[in-house]
Order: sequence, then C-alpha cells, then structure tokens
Amino acid sequence: MKAVDLTGWYVGYAIASVVIVLVVILVGWILSLANRINRQVGDIVGEIVEIQGTTELVPAVGKVNEKLVGIVNGAVTARKALVGE
Repeated sequence: MKAVDLTGWYVGYAIASVVIVLVVILVGWILSLANRINRQVGDIVGEIVEIQGTTELVPAVGKVNEKLVGIVNGAVTARKALVGE
C-alpha cells in the first residue's frame, strides 16, 4: 500500500485558519469603530438639538438684505460721483 502525503492539506488548513482568524479580528475592529462612530454621531445630534433649541429665528433677514443691497448701491453711486465716471 502506498503512503499518502498530506502535507499540502495541513499547510492549506493552517493558511485558511490564519486567514479566518485575521478576518474575524478585522471585522471585530471595524464593528468597534462603527460603534464608536455611532456614539459620536449621537453626541453630535444631541448638541445640534441643543443649539437648535437656543437659537432664535431672525424674521427680518429679508429686510436686512434689502437694506444692505441699498447701501451697496448707494456706495457704488457715491464712488462713481467722486471718481467722475
């Protein structure tokens, strides 16, 4: 009877085992990072909600913008008059 050489199988199983262990470690690491990111997002959302609650709306923004456009247009007109254009 002939002896069967199983060295290749043993090497294959060893390499597969190492690869599987590395994949499990990397997936665990990725999941822990995702958990940390999730906690940080929760903190950020809490801060945004707090800021939103303490921030008042400015209903006069449109009027302020109109006034600023008028001031800029007046400044342009005054500059043209002074320069002589």
